Amino acid sequence: MRGVDFTIEPASFVAFVGPSGSGKSTVLNMIGCLDRPTGGKLAVMDTDVSTLDRQAGARFRGQNIGFIFQDFNLIPVLTAYENIEYPLIMVQEWPPAARAKRIAELLAAVGMSDQAHKRPDPLSGGQQQRVAVARALVANTKLVLADEPTANLDHDTAYRIIELMKKTRDDFGTTFVFFTHDPKIMHEAE
Repeated sequence: MRGVDFTIEPASFVAFVGPSGSGKSTVLNMIGCLDRPTGGKLAVMDTDVSTLDRQAGARFRGQNIGFIFQDFNLIPVLTAYENIEYPLIMVQEWPPAARAKRIAELLAAVGMSDQAHKRPDPLSGGQQQRVAVARALVANTKLVLADEPTANLDHDTAYRIIELMKKTRDDFGTTFVFFTHDPKIMHEAE
């Protein structure tokens, strides 16, 4: 990938759209500090992340970026509740009462309150995706990178998730960058 130059304004919905192999995942991984560019400069939220070492990149990612992966990346031995709680303990260090309140709000928002104590394996793909969305939003990060965030959801749930993301954008100034083929997401990002 060469000659890529773009700016994403804060509190926006942006979609990267293209066929398989076009570089969408590469862009996601570089913005998310999972990979480093081999040349040029990459600034995320006014930080030149192309100069960060692995540890500094992980710290920056944990403090500033939420992820919604197409394959969910849920931790199989943790319940839905614990998967959502994980960033608040491991990275953000929220107090227990604040964690419990925020997690309950998000479980309700994604329609998973009644599944909170189940591990990922018995959950459907759509339910796992809703947990992944809640985990990405739990810490009120300023940037959420979403790889096909509605791919495994029925129409009504996908609509609720998009509305939750819009509310998060409006309430907290969160920027959402989508990597998708979903027309609903493309339409919202216009």
